[in-house]
Amino acid sequence: MIYRLYKKLKSIAENEFYDIVQNSEIIFSYSGRARKLRVNLIDGTFIDIWYSIEGEYSLHWEQRGIRDRIYRHDNAPHLKWADIKTFPKHCHNRREENVSESFISDDPEDAIREFIGIVREELIELKVHSK
Repeated sequence: MIYRLYKKLKSIAENEFYDIVQNSEIIFSYSGRARKLRVNLIDGTFIDIWYSIEGEYSLHWEQRGIRDRIYRHDNAPHLKWADIKTFPKHCHNRREENVSESFISDDPEDAIREFIGIVREELIELKVHSK
């Protein structure tokens, strides 16, 4: 079930965001279970996308190796973010401790489009050229 979801999300990333996506891969656990989807971007950063059968998720843009930032939407119910109006959904913008509301879709296909769309806009602002 999760493997099929990752295959669909991989297709969306590669086909709809070909201008910023270098490649992507489904990463498996030692037992052969699909753990996450990794999307490698043209600027050397990457996005990790994780979903659980129970509906937990994380869409994480890892930039620390290039520009010392992160960007993540997730629904981990950390009590320290309980005052966020969209709790447990929240967004980490640039730093782990910089947290705000998250309005990313609950539908995984819509969520990846919204998330990578935000990443694309950021790359345009940073003047990262497409391939």
